[in-house]
Amino acid sequence: MDSVLASERDAQSGPGNGAVYLRPTVRTSVKLLVVGHFAVGKTTFVGTLSEIRPLHTEERMTQAGALVDDLSGVPDKTTTTVAMDFGRLTLNDRLVLYLFGAPGQQRFTRLWQDMATGALGALVLADTRRLEQSFEVMGLLEDHGLPYAVALNQFPDSPRYADHEIREALDLLPETPLVTCDARDPRSSTEALIALVRHLLTLSGQEPSS
Repeated sequence: MDSVLASERDAQSGPGNGAVYLRPTVRTSVKLLVVGHFAVGKTTFVGTLSEIRPLHTEERMTQAGALVDDLSGVPDKTTTTVAMDFGRLTLNDRLVLYLFGAPGQQRFTRLWQDMATGALGALVLADTRRLEQSFEVMGLLEDHGLPYAVALNQFPDSPRYADHEIREALDLLPETPLVTCDARDPRSSTEALIALVRHLLTLSGQEPSS
């Protein structure tokens, strides 16, 4: 796959510069979900990569929300997604990705399921401090038959484990991609999406080019 990483895009389609229009060479658009448990970095990930002004539906957390949202490990979090995040990323001259970030709390499951309609796959963001919270999200993807890759979002205090330990802990199939990323870094986040797209191409019988 001839990819164009975020740092190498021209002014027409670089992230954060207000680009609106697609390149005239684009022939394929793909809807992808960016999912994961509460406070794993989905809004940051979509905002980092989107070449258009990302749509965010974040609201300040209230005391009522604190009663149902697990803030362990994220005591400084003050906002949460209440509908979705949306962004666009032109991966190369022919392919554009539409990114839909879904809220991670269980009470938004119905909305999350609606958003899965038409998606080709999902990138699951996970946090090694709270791996067990990823199971529900991965279960929903499997229920919908959506293939996915897992990206470990690296927080400053996240413990590091060997890949085989993570795979065993999450009960991942051998073919499921597992990568690490920093949701704040465009190159790192783009490479995580490329891993997912390569996986989807392989599953569809197409050979991804290098």
